[in-house]
Amino acid sequence: MKKFFRLVSVIISSLALVLVLTACGSKSLADQNVVTRAKRTNTITWGVKADTKLFGLMDVKDSHIKGFEVDMARALTKQILGPKGKAEFVQVTSSTRVPLLKNGNIDAIMATMTITPERLKQVDFSRSYFDAGQSLLVKKGSPIKNVRDLNKKGATVLGVVGSNSVQNVAKFAPKAKVLQLSDYAQAMTALKSGQGEALTTDNGILAGMSVENPGYVLTGGAFTKEPYGIAINKNQPEFKHDLNRALTKVEQSGQYNRILKKWFGNVPGMNVKEMER
Repeated sequence: MKKFFRLVSVIISSLALVLVLTACGSKSLADQNVVTRAKRTNTITWGVKADTKLFGLMDVKDSHIKGFEVDMARALTKQILGPKGKAEFVQVTSSTRVPLLKNGNIDAIMATMTITPERLKQVDFSRSYFDAGQSLLVKKGSPIKNVRDLNKKGATVLGVVGSNSVQNVAKFAPKAKVLQLSDYAQAMTALKSGQGEALTTDNGILAGMSVENPGYVLTGGAFTKEPYGIAINKNQPEFKHDLNRALTKVEQSGQYNRILKKWFGNVPGMNVKEMER
């Protein structure tokens, strides 16, 4: 019996040692060199939106996410890994994208994410790949003509959790109440049901929503500058360098402008000529 307990004790001690050595000797996915892993697997995993028309929207017919950022992610992947490089996509929202990146579920975020000083404390960014500006979406005939019209008691502005657009409302219309929804589909539903006078986010996103909902229009022009960048984990200098170099090549080849025109060329209120690179 004593021999049995001694054997069990030895097994438990050995397992404990293995666990300790594993914990000490291995890196989490988020800490591993992304470029090394991507070259080994020939794959880069991107976090993209699936509820944002023009940028990333799930096509219910084939269950594929399609949009400007999806096409850009594919183009950048092939620049980094070669023509046979694979881009895989994971659906994210404004509130889930950073946690998924931190946990190593994705290699990069390309999901209408504005480069801000606050976000730079958490993640690193490529240079900007799309220059947006915050605007308002209202029902046709609305008395709201610009953000200043919302700066009054009783006014409600709709936004999305995790978006810096909500913080910007507090600067430009401090008297307005802000109602935050979990995603843009819910925010649009709230606008239609009269829960707010206006929905606010970046003009490119709102343009896509207005295309889907003809009774709603952009108003007031852009009242902020919102440069979108590709977010990656910190301490990935090689990956950041490769992303910026790939973006330059995509721009110089004319591929960027072709993708831009594909998604925004016929969208009312979007001047593609001004957006070309």
